[in-house]
Amino acid sequence: MKKVAIKLGRQDIAILDTLQKDGRISNRDLARSVSLSPSPSWRRLKALEEEGVIDHYAAVLNREMVGLSILGFAHVSLHDHHSKTVEKFDRAIMRAPQVLECHATSGEYDYMLKIVAPDMAAYQEFLSGYLLKIGVVRTVNTSFALKQQKSTTVLPLDEL
Repeated sequence: MKKVAIKLGRQDIAILDTLQKDGRISNRDLARSVSLSPSPSWRRLKALEEEGVIDHYAAVLNREMVGLSILGFAHVSLHDHHSKTVEKFDRAIMRAPQVLECHATSGEYDYMLKIVAPDMAAYQEFLSGYLLKIGVVRTVNTSFALKQQKSTTVLPLDEL
């Protein structure tokens, strides 16, 4: 089901922008930063959560500090596009904790996967021992990140 964008007010955008930068901010400090009193701030925040604008809360970990030094972007082509093939691939990807993101794409490949691993041997094991054994993957072409120039979860709300 396609999600429909909702109309966000100026204060909603301010709340969201503040939370993207500090998800642990107290309601009192959030209210102060967006020029609201705590009760209206809390009500707006709850409405944004209930409407699904705020998808979830999470701690963003430093992958290298936890031992996941390999970051790869795998471009995947399937043997065919039959619904059973796609469903089998999708189910397998949902079970793979190494896959941080999976995007169906236009162009030369069917999917792009963002994958983490502790080292190249672990990536190779994931590739040959799991991904290619799904039975529906025709090709995988992986590019590895050599240096991370930018990483953010902050959406550009000033563009709205």
